[in-house]
Amino acid sequence: MANYYDIQDILMQDEVARGSVVDLPLWLAQDLVQRQILHIKLPSCFNARHEQCRPNLPLILENVLRVRKEVQADPACVDLHSKCPFYYEMGCKLVELSVDPTLGPFLLTTLQGRYKDLLCKALTATLSGNLKFLPHLTEEETRLFEAGRDSVKAFKKWRLQGPRIEKAAILGRKRNRDATPIWS
Repeated sequence: MANYYDIQDILMQDEVARGSVVDLPLWLAQDLVQRQILHIKLPSCFNARHEQCRPNLPLILENVLRVRKEVQADPACVDLHSKCPFYYEMGCKLVELSVDPTLGPFLLTTLQGRYKDLLCKALTATLSGNLKFLPHLTEEETRLFEAGRDSVKAFKKWRLQGPRIEKAAILGRKRNRDATPIWS
Protein backbone atom coordinates (compact mmCIF):
# COMPACT_ATOMS: atom_id res chain seq x y z
CA MET A 1 0.00 0.00 0.00
CA ALA A 2 1.32 3.43 -0.94
CA ASN A 3 2.16 5.94 1.75
CA TYR A 4 -0.15 8.94 1.28
CA TYR A 5 2.41 11.48 2.50
CA ASP A 6 5.51 10.08 0.78
CA ILE A 7 6.68 12.42 -2.00
CA GLN A 8 8.26 9.59 -3.95
CA ASP A 9 4.96 7.69 -4.01
CA ILE A 10 3.11 10.78 -5.18
CA LEU A 11 5.60 11.34 -7.99
CA MET A 12 5.68 7.65 -8.87
CA GLN A 13 1.95 7.46 -9.49
CA ASP A 14 2.30 9.86 -12.45
CA GLU A 15 -1.31 10.95 -12.28
CA VAL A 16 -0.55 14.51 -13.32
CA ALA A 17 0.31 15.20 -16.93
CA ARG A 18 3.33 17.34 -17.79
CA GLY A 19 2.49 21.05 -17.84
CA SER A 20 -0.60 20.66 -15.62
CA VAL A 21 -1.46 23.22 -12.98
CA VAL A 22 -1.99 21.62 -9.57
CA ASP A 23 -2.70 23.17 -6.18
CA LEU A 24 -0.18 21.88 -3.64
CA PRO A 25 0.53 22.76 -0.03
CA LEU A 26 3.45 25.14 0.27
CA TRP A 27 5.63 22.71 2.23
CA LEU A 28 5.35 20.15 -0.56
CA ALA A 29 5.87 22.72 -3.30
CA GLN A 30 9.03 23.99 -1.55
CA ASP A 31 10.51 20.51 -1.51
CA LEU A 32 9.65 19.84 -5.13
CA VAL A 33 11.11 23.17 -6.25
CA GLN A 34 14.36 22.38 -4.43
CA ARG A 35 14.49 19.08 -6.32
CA GLN A 36 13.79 21.01 -9.54
CA ILE A 37 10.75 18.86 -10.26
CA LEU A 38 8.27 21.69 -10.68
CA HIS A 39 7.94 25.41 -11.19
CA ILE A 40 5.81 27.47 -8.83
CA LYS A 41 3.24 29.89 -10.15
CA LEU A 42 2.35 32.69 -7.76
CA PRO A 43 -1.00 32.37 -5.98
CA SER A 44 -3.64 34.82 -7.15
CA CYS A 45 -3.25 37.06 -4.09
CA PHE A 46 0.35 37.86 -5.13
CA ASN A 47 -0.16 37.87 -8.87
CA ALA A 48 1.61 40.65 -10.74
CA ARG A 49 1.76 39.35 -14.24
CA HIS A 50 -1.00 40.85 -16.29
CA GLU A 51 -1.78 38.86 -19.38
CA GLN A 52 -2.74 40.51 -22.62
CA CYS A 53 -6.36 41.60 -22.63
CA ARG A 54 -8.35 38.96 -24.39
CA PRO A 55 -12.07 39.22 -25.04
CA ASN A 56 -12.73 35.69 -23.81
CA LEU A 57 -10.85 36.18 -20.52
CA PRO A 58 -13.35 35.51 -17.72
CA LEU A 59 -14.24 38.41 -15.44
CA ILE A 60 -13.08 36.47 -12.35
CA LEU A 61 -9.58 36.04 -13.77
CA GLU A 62 -9.42 39.72 -14.63
CA ASN A 63 -10.23 40.56 -11.00
CA VAL A 64 -7.52 38.19 -9.77
CA LEU A 65 -4.95 39.89 -11.98
CA ARG A 66 -5.77 43.27 -10.40
CA VAL A 67 -4.77 42.30 -6.85
CA ARG A 68 -1.34 43.97 -6.88
CA LYS A 69 -2.67 47.10 -8.53
CA GLU A 70 -5.32 47.41 -5.81
CA VAL A 71 -2.74 47.00 -3.07
CA GLN A 72 -0.33 49.40 -4.73
CA ALA A 73 -3.05 52.03 -5.16
CA ASP A 74 -4.00 52.14 -1.47
CA PRO A 75 -2.61 49.37 0.75
CA ALA A 76 -4.66 50.39 3.80
CA CYS A 77 -8.01 49.84 2.07
CA VAL A 78 -7.45 46.28 0.81
CA ASP A 79 -8.75 43.32 2.81
CA LEU A 80 -5.61 41.15 2.76
CA HIS A 81 -7.07 38.70 5.28
CA SER A 82 -9.69 37.54 2.80
CA LYS A 83 -6.98 37.00 0.19
CA CYS A 84 -4.64 35.10 2.55
CA PRO A 85 -4.68 35.24 6.38
CA PHE A 86 -0.90 34.76 6.47
CA TYR A 87 -0.20 37.10 3.56
CA TYR A 88 3.27 38.31 4.59
CA GLU A 89 4.49 34.98 5.93
CA MET A 90 3.48 33.15 2.78
CA GLY A 91 4.92 35.91 0.61
CA CYS A 92 8.27 35.66 2.40
CA LYS A 93 8.39 31.91 1.79
CA LEU A 94 7.67 32.51 -1.90
CA VAL A 95 10.42 35.13 -2.02
CA GLU A 96 12.85 32.51 -0.69
CA LEU A 97 11.91 30.31 -3.63
CA SER A 98 12.68 33.25 -5.96
CA VAL A 99 9.40 32.83 -7.79
CA ASP A 100 9.10 36.51 -8.68
CA PRO A 101 11.90 39.05 -8.11
CA THR A 102 9.41 41.89 -7.57
CA LEU A 103 7.53 40.09 -4.78
CA GLY A 104 9.93 41.06 -1.95
CA PRO A 105 9.85 44.81 -2.64
CA PHE A 106 6.07 44.59 -3.15
CA LEU A 107 5.58 42.98 0.29
CA LEU A 108 7.81 45.60 1.90
CA THR A 109 5.97 48.55 0.39
CA THR A 110 2.62 46.95 1.24
CA LEU A 111 3.56 46.54 4.90
CA GLN A 112 5.03 50.05 5.04
CA GLY A 113 1.86 51.48 3.54
CA ARG A 114 -0.38 49.67 6.00
CA TYR A 115 1.84 50.05 9.07
CA LYS A 116 1.30 53.78 9.61
CA ASP A 117 -2.48 53.41 9.52
CA LEU A 118 -2.27 50.30 11.70
CA LEU A 119 -0.16 52.12 14.28
CA CYS A 120 -2.56 55.08 14.42
CA LYS A 121 -5.48 52.74 14.93
CA ALA A 122 -3.63 50.81 17.65
CA LEU A 123 -2.84 54.02 19.54
CA THR A 124 -6.43 55.29 19.38
CA ALA A 125 -8.30 51.97 19.63
CA THR A 126 -8.76 52.16 23.39
CA LEU A 127 -10.36 55.57 23.05
CA SER A 128 -12.73 54.87 20.18
CA GLY A 129 -13.52 51.19 20.72
CA ASN A 130 -14.22 50.92 16.99
CA LEU A 131 -12.54 47.72 15.80
CA LYS A 132 -14.41 47.13 12.53
CA PHE A 133 -11.14 46.99 10.61
CA LEU A 134 -9.70 44.12 12.69
CA PRO A 135 -11.13 41.26 10.57
CA HIS A 136 -9.43 42.76 7.49
CA LEU A 137 -5.93 42.53 8.97
CA THR A 138 -3.56 39.64 8.29
CA GLU A 139 -2.34 37.57 11.23
CA GLU A 140 0.97 39.46 11.33
CA GLU A 141 -0.82 42.81 11.29
CA THR A 142 -3.18 41.63 14.04
CA ARG A 143 -0.20 40.76 16.24
CA LEU A 144 1.33 44.19 15.54
CA PHE A 145 -1.98 45.90 16.36
CA GLU A 146 -2.36 43.99 19.63
CA ALA A 147 1.25 44.76 20.62
CA GLY A 148 0.65 48.46 19.97
CA ARG A 149 -2.62 48.45 21.89
CA ASP A 150 -1.00 46.60 24.82
CA SER A 151 1.87 49.09 24.93
CA VAL A 152 -0.61 52.01 25.04
CA LYS A 153 -2.45 50.34 27.93
CA ALA A 154 0.82 49.73 29.77
CA PHE A 155 1.88 53.36 29.22
CA LYS A 156 -1.44 54.70 30.54
CA LYS A 157 -1.23 52.43 33.58
CA TRP A 158 2.30 53.63 34.26
CA ARG A 159 1.30 57.25 33.74
CA LEU A 160 -1.64 57.10 36.16
CA GLN A 161 0.26 55.43 39.00
CA GLY A 162 1.22 58.71 40.56
CA PRO A 163 4.59 60.33 41.16
CA ARG A 164 7.35 58.32 39.61
CA ILE A 165 10.32 60.46 40.64
CA GLU A 166 10.84 61.01 44.32
CA LYS A 167 13.28 63.29 46.06
CA ALA A 168 16.01 61.40 47.86
CA ALA A 169 15.96 61.78 51.64
CA ILE A 170 19.57 62.89 51.73
CA LEU A 171 18.79 65.90 49.55
CA GLY A 172 16.29 67.27 52.06
CA ARG A 173 18.74 67.60 54.95
CA LYS A 174 20.89 70.66 55.55
CA ARG A 175 24.64 70.29 55.73
CA ASN A 176 26.59 71.21 58.80
CA ARG A 177 29.34 73.55 57.74
CA ASP A 178 32.35 74.51 59.74
CA ALA A 179 33.00 78.21 60.22
CA THR A 180 36.72 77.71 59.48
CA PRO A 181 37.68 77.79 55.83
CA ILE A 182 39.52 74.85 54.34
CA TRP A 183 42.41 76.89 52.87
CA SER A 184 43.53 78.65 56.01
